[in-house]
Amino acid sequence: MSKTVKIPDMFMKAAAAAKRKSVSTVEVSTEKASDDVKENQLVKKMKVDEPETKETPLGTPIKTEIDLKELLHSESWSQLLEEEFKKGYISKIEKFLNEEVKKGKQVFPPPSQIFTTFNVLPFEEISVVVIGQDPYHDDNQAHGLSFSVQKGVKPPPSLKNIFKELESDIDGFKRPDHGNLLGWTRQGVFMLNATLTVRAHEANSHAKIGWQTFTDTVIRIISKKSEKPIVFLLWGGFAHKKEELIDTKKHVVIKTAHPSPLSARFWWGCKCFSKCNTELENSGRNPINWSDL
Repeated sequence: MSKTVKIPDMFMKAAAAAKRKSVSTVEVSTEKASDDVKENQLVKKMKVDEPETKETPLGTPIKTEIDLKELLHSESWSQLLEEEFKKGYISKIEKFLNEEVKKGKQVFPPPSQIFTTFNVLPFEEISVVVIGQDPYHDDNQAHGLSFSVQKGVKPPPSLKNIFKELESDIDGFKRPDHGNLLGWTRQGVFMLNATLTVRAHEANSHAKIGWQTFTDTVIRIISKKSEKPIVFLLWGGFAHKKEELIDTKKHVVIKTAHPSPLSARFWWGCKCFSKCNTELENSGRNPINWSDL
């Protein structure tokens, strides 16, 4: 954007005898990158690589900056969160993430996948909410669904314990050969991390940048605006604290230990998956096919 500056007369007179200097203005245009590769037919404009780059007239590539609102493609969620994206703390999150990139830090998941669970599952189709703490922080793991990893990536210990409990809780469940939980999300399971990004190889490194203000708002919206009772699966002490955001007279909360190896002895036998399906059926809805992965 160019700007013309007028020089007051007093400065013009003082410079009358001096050699005239010319001031050139440079117009800089920045454009937001848009992703155009679908991970599946329910996800618009999502891809797994790094943010797209643009070429300047001189041929120098510059990375486009992260704009969170542009990464949220779900129409229902965009409407529900329209006012939230206008708040100052969102700009602070964007500034922090862009500074991380400028410093050469890797941010997981890739920007185009930060809102995967939102983009895959419209608000009105949610029937179950699973709350995690923050994304997995090793290479190629996180892709925007709590507890889930990309296909081809070895399932972390917590996810292995989730599958092990499913084997004892759900008749006929067979452990898949991958750890991608997208099949659950397609059925109505909203896999939400309280913190939506993380610095590579540093757990909880983005826990205090503002994400939890955002995701607490998301939980409140689900609790308040959902016309049907939602089943909230709260695993571990961190998730248990989110119960205060939920209208427990309207919704069902199932609290258990966390599936982490550190607390697995309290996790085994919790039967939260069959209990969840029972609650869904009691409210006249279809149970989750936990094997559909």
